[in-house]
Amino acid sequence: MHSHSIDQWTHDHLFLGSRHERNERRTRFVVMLTAAMMVGEIAAGWAFGSMALLADGWHMATHAAALGIASLAYLFARRQAGNAHFTFGTGKFGDLAAFSSAIILTLIAVQIAYESVVRLFQPVPIVYDEAIAVAALGLCVNLVSAWLLRDDHDHHHHGQHHDHHGHDHAHDHDNNLRAAYVHVLADAATSLLAIAALVVAMVSNWVWADPAVGIVGSVVIASWAFGLIRASGAVLLDVNADHDLEGIIRSRIESKGDRVTDLHLWQIGPGHRAAVISVISDHPLPPATYKRRLGGLRGLSHVTVEVETCPEPHPH
Repeated sequence: MHSHSIDQWTHDHLFLGSRHERNERRTRFVVMLTAAMMVGEIAAGWAFGSMALLADGWHMATHAAALGIASLAYLFARRQAGNAHFTFGTGKFGDLAAFSSAIILTLIAVQIAYESVVRLFQPVPIVYDEAIAVAALGLCVNLVSAWLLRDDHDHHHHGQHHDHHGHDHAHDHDNNLRAAYVHVLADAATSLLAIAALVVAMVSNWVWADPAVGIVGSVVIASWAFGLIRASGAVLLDVNADHDLEGIIRSRIESKGDRVTDLHLWQIGPGHRAAVISVISDHPLPPATYKRRLGGLRGLSHVTVEVETCPEPHPH
């Protein structure tokens, strides 16, 4: 083979999600929105001597940090997409960011639970009007952010869960976007629960309602965080969660004495999977023939096939 013709046999390793740039733009905007709200709350809390404003401001700071991680992951994944040092591209940066973000979310849940338990046994006087106003303002910012970070992909494929190849869309989600969305949602839930608890406490004089609802909120946030850790951790550890696609690959390759002896299938980016397949055959064909059998499978972006001859004929 001439050296100048090798280019036609090489391929890129761009395994970013189909909506990478849109998600990057929206995440960056939400980071700025959250940071502005955070600075405003801390400044106002310090100026007016308000504990509610200060506490919510610092609470928002941790969410802003996590959203910042998501935003930087999008930027870095895009900037380094062509870097050959990343063997399978930079599609997993989002999952690394999501995993880190989920750990921050777990710490936030622990912090809320701790503060709620302390306040349950040592109630502090609450300035109701001010606290409700702060929570309402926070909720408005969170709802705008949640709307920006919603995953349109879910709605686009609603009612059409499998494509014509039978491939499941459930594994095409961008965990980085999901992590950012969960942070915003956790903040919105905290604000909503706080408003409800403060109104109940103000009307009925049940001071314990606020910390009790805080404990409930922390459990909900922790369960979301564990879900994120499980989903992003599975991608980072190359867990094969797409058994439908594995079955389709086997059924397409196994025919006329061809048998799959080893199949590795893993995610290398949102909506992108790689496969390494070992085939044993009585009458082996070139690897390209087996690759053609897998043509058109949605989400299968990088395929390596090795073929070996069966050492002895199958007994009839």
